Amino acid sequence: MKKRIHSLLHGLLLLVLYLFLLGPIIVVFIVSFDSRPYLAFPPASWSLESYRQVLDNAAFLRASWVSLWLGVATAVLALGAGVAACLAMRRMPARPKGVLSWLFVSPLMVPNIVIGVALLLILSHFGLLDTYAGLVLAHFGITIPYVVRTVSMSLQSLDARCEEAAQMLGANRWRVFWRITFPLIRPGLIAGAAMAFLISFDEAVISLFVSGTQVVTLPVEIYRYIEYRTDPQVAALSVLLILVSLAVTVLIEKVVGLRRAL
Repeated sequence: MKKRIHSLLHGLLLLVLYLFLLGPIIVVFIVSFDSRPYLAFPPASWSLESYRQVLDNAAFLRASWVSLWLGVATAVLALGAGVAACLAMRRMPARPKGVLSWLFVSPLMVPNIVIGVALLLILSHFGLLDTYAGLVLAHFGITIPYVVRTVSMSLQSLDARCEEAAQMLGANRWRVFWRITFPLIRPGLIAGAAMAFLISFDEAVISLFVSGTQVVTLPVEIYRYIEYRTDPQVAALSVLLILVSLAVTVLIEKVVGLRRAL
């Protein structure tokens, strides 16, 4: 009897916790179907008009393509630099390896608004504000820690004897990497690239400082939109972005498995 009560209380606690965490998302999902031209809960009537308006909104579509291109470019750049850094640190002594590891994860310890102000001052000096190059560099700095972390974990679980055996059989370092190392750490690479893409796609604070009028990301466009109006379009767009994030997560799970990737 005590075990049943304990199990029931444990399940009830988990249910309350999930409702607390998912409550805002559920409310946004419901509001996105409201037919009224302003945000209110509960909806007076149900309609898909908000989703049609989002798909017809030229500013949202243009900003979505900017964020998509920016996320892909950032993920590729962060993945290349992260893999090179992890392979180099793997062969270093413990002390310099620890220093470099701390250096790569240090952006996570600084508030994004501080990073945004610093990037504003630096990029303006080089004329890179409101440019694709400036945004890619800015997003690269905040996504590289995640790539380094996931790739490092994959390399730690790699059996070095496999690489040593290939070298003993005559393979050079480049061939060992492509035939042995790369396939074994592929789950970590995919997870790191996906995390870099999602973080770049969703970044708003730093993009506010770096973007302008020519290159505007989707989070910045949403922020400017809600400055002057609040309607179910924002809720509908939020639901679509959540679905994109879920799709990427499900894709990683189907391709490599989240446990293997992380």
